Amino acid sequence: MNYWTVIPAAGQGKRMNAGISKQWIELLGSPVLKLTLDVFEKDQACSGIVLVGSERELKQMQDFVQTFQYTKVRQIVPGGSERQQSVFEGLKVVPEDAELVLIHDAARPFITHHHISQLVENTIETGSAVLAVPVKDTVKRAIQNQVEETIDRSSLWAVQTPQAFRLSIVKEAHEKAAADHYLGTDDASLVERIGHTVTIVMGDYHNIKLTTSDDLLFGQAILLDRQGEKA
Repeated sequence: MNYWTVIPAAGQGKRMNAGISKQWIELLGSPVLKLTLDVFEKDQACSGIVLVGSERELKQMQDFVQTFQYTKVRQIVPGGSERQQSVFEGLKVVPEDAELVLIHDAARPFITHHHISQLVENTIETGSAVLAVPVKDTVKRAIQNQVEETIDRSSLWAVQTPQAFRLSIVKEAHEKAAADHYLGTDDASLVERIGHTVTIVMGDYHNIKLTTSDDLLFGQAILLDRQGEKA
């Protein structure tokens, strides 16, 4: 089954301290946004992409899409002040006849076709699914720097994107959240809130989100490793 993708790229990336939005930062000569869009542009199952950007960067994004000739980017729309609002704006322009939609962070460029395929297959069956990896570190709950509890990590997962849903389900979830002025931690949390079960599909520890400058070092290492595999 084919799917549409909404890619929110309206954030300022303040924690990166790069002076530019993180989707424009280059890894080994390629902008992060290019690395991300390339994955979905080349996936035969992807029918279309909605790119959500900040108002001030819409022209830059339009020029970017034209320069690299991304034929699957069907719409570029302005986002909101929060990621959730940006995703909602993107969902509004996904065609009504699209059954599945994937929501993916622009700054998570290492997603693979293999994991996308597994996620789509699961979502066809369940209606809502996310990529995630088991938490590796010991996690403690603390108040004012004093440990209150050590959490059993055997049931903890670090959630990634893409997150995949039937379009009708995720739109209902966003509409309900907007009506209630509710801000969730991710799109799956909104779907959970209206009573739908979200299933987990095993992800990949390489599917990192570029948030801080340290992440750029890991990102470069992942790219070099993949280039070595192709050589």
